[in-house]
Amino acid sequence: MKYKQIESKLFIENRVKLRNLLKNNSIALFQSNGEFPKSGDQDFPFKQNADLFYLSGIDQEKTMLLIYSDCPNPLYREVLFLRQTNAHIQVWEGRKYTKEMAQQASGIQNIQWIDNFDNVLHSIMPYADRVYLNLNESSAASYDLATPDTRFAEQMKARYPLHKYERAAPLMRQLRDIKSHEEIQLLQTACDITKDAFLRVLHFVRPGVTEYEIEAEIIHEFIRQRATGHAYPPIIATGANANILHYNDNNQACQDGELILMDFGAEYANYNADLTRIIPVNGRFSKRQKQVYNAVLNVMRATKELMVPGLSAKDFNMQVGEIMTEELIALGLISTDDVKNQNPDFPAYKKYFMHGVSHHLGLDVHDLSNRYLPFAAGNVLTCEPGIYIPEEGFGIRLENNILVTNDGNTDLMEKIPIEPEEIEDIMNSSSYK
Repeated sequence: MKYKQIESKLFIENRVKLRNLLKNNSIALFQSNGEFPKSGDQDFPFKQNADLFYLSGIDQEKTMLLIYSDCPNPLYREVLFLRQTNAHIQVWEGRKYTKEMAQQASGIQNIQWIDNFDNVLHSIMPYADRVYLNLNESSAASYDLATPDTRFAEQMKARYPLHKYERAAPLMRQLRDIKSHEEIQLLQTACDITKDAFLRVLHFVRPGVTEYEIEAEIIHEFIRQRATGHAYPPIIATGANANILHYNDNNQACQDGELILMDFGAEYANYNADLTRIIPVNGRFSKRQKQVYNAVLNVMRATKELMVPGLSAKDFNMQVGEIMTEELIALGLISTDDVKNQNPDFPAYKKYFMHGVSHHLGLDVHDLSNRYLPFAAGNVLTCEPGIYIPEEGFGIRLENNILVTNDGNTDLMEKIPIEPEEIEDIMNSSSYK
């Protein structure tokens, strides 16, 4: 890992929060993500299970966390199991956690090697009534293949069929929905690195550069500042490519007069930023481009003001739709007749703004949350309105990351240029030329 070590206090407090939600006499088990083969003897880069990281701070494969607050043997009330390193692993793979390093990172005192997990678990299972197992319950996830978590759940139920099994996912959703001070600082670091990458791009872009060259400038700045890399596959979309919401080819040349939509974010210590900006390839917006840009900026400003504790997602989206409708009418893209005759299930504004305006952000880019609960202090949300006009050959989306508090909200990206004139000034400064 490239990032600076996080103080174990964060993970100790997170485990306390979880234990307060567990039913009496329960064991909770969390395991790391598996290593996934890429080809031959190569694996994809390892990405830690977000829940395990949240509870332990351990960023390594073949890891298991056991929590059993009511265990008759105090030694096994909190145990972390790790892959045991050796001389061969050190030569071929490098640094792995020692027991002392894992104690320091997690705040867990009982560190065991993973080979001893079955023995420890079998010795304490007779005394527990329930077992909490963790599966990916994201409503956006749909996989046919078995995962390490689903396979582990099947093995546990086959081996201990008479225990009561509980879902850990609802508890983790509840915990991770509200960000602690330490988590907000990590998110802010990811946002600050993203800011510097954007400024780097502003000084780099000119007619003729390619989307992939811009992507290269971004990852250069990310790695230079100890980010793990991209929080998600970056979208660098010039011209009409901006109308493809999940455009990832990033292989076209940027032409004079076009706009570039850039949707990217740094991942730092497994926490993610999520930024979208629009810039003109030649350093100047046309009159129409700026007109649409300012309309999206108006929606963004108004949307940010709506992000307060207690507002339901339904009311939030309805109000954003009304704001967007007014801007689209002013731009001449829809008419008042279109609005009067619209299908309530597909309002007129959806023709030019077809995606959601916000999602939770944290250890996952689309972070765990309960979409049916109102906003709450401690939520970190994206704010990302857009207007997409295929017939005019461009699309515009703007996105910042917002912390909801009881005193309003805080824009974690407020220092990242967004005013069109400021973007033009930076791109046309002497360092740009």
